[in-house]
Amino acid sequence: MNNFIGYQPGKTWIHELTGASKFLFFLLTSIAAMITYDTRLLLAIAFVSLVALRLSRISWKNIRWVIYFASFFAVMNLLMVYLFSPEYGVEIYGSRHLIWAGIGPFSLTQEELFYLSNLFLKYVATLPLALVFLLTTHPSQFAASLNQIGVSYRIAYAVSLTLRYIPDVQEDFVMIRKSQEARGLDLSSNQPLFTRIRGNALILFPLILTSLERIETISRAMELRRFGKEKRRTWYWTQAWSWQDVLLLGLALLSLLLALYLMWVQGSRFYNPWSL
Repeated sequence: MNNFIGYQPGKTWIHELTGASKFLFFLLTSIAAMITYDTRLLLAIAFVSLVALRLSRISWKNIRWVIYFASFFAVMNLLMVYLFSPEYGVEIYGSRHLIWAGIGPFSLTQEELFYLSNLFLKYVATLPLALVFLLTTHPSQFAASLNQIGVSYRIAYAVSLTLRYIPDVQEDFVMIRKSQEARGLDLSSNQPLFTRIRGNALILFPLILTSLERIETISRAMELRRFGKEKRRTWYWTQAWSWQDVLLLGLALLSLLLALYLMWVQGSRFYNPWSL
């Protein structure tokens, strides 16, 4: 297995599911996690998300940099939310329980900590699902599944090409980087962080040129084969829905309906443990 983010073959039951059911589960469950701040539902979705990541048997070395980057981004986001509005949790939940007096306006309350914890749970609930979908779904099979549920085959094929292209872009980036290092540009961990960032930024221009050239080649090849002329097309990777796919879709709809129901019952997106 390579170290690029893209389809990773496997024999788990998650790999056997259709691409459309996995996509709909990821989409609907992510919407449910985004629209609600009910900690109970977020914990349930996060648990299912982590279990799915475990059952898919995705190698840690293939996703560790994504996890590191997402964790850094999540921490920075939480820090910015706190710095710009340290009393936002108090405004939401209508109470104030002080944990740390702090300096000036930067105090820490139970309400603010609870709100930030819910924000972090949203990352835990959605990121593993995205990785499971991306790394266990063959692009061609996913395109065929999308066409089965009514999506135009032109759109489905564009999605398939996008998923196929992700590992190619990563591979091109690594090749260009190694070429630059062979010419004396040191981008290893021996250099300061900002030096490495500036050096990697210089790779973006040749990477963009390489990508545009490949896109042009694919476009011409598809035009020569008269792609898009007919209203329908057949698929090599056609897979019928199984009861597992139906069950997965049912769970996704249940999570979304539950999020809407909790919002309706509570009269708010936020679960308030201090009002019980």
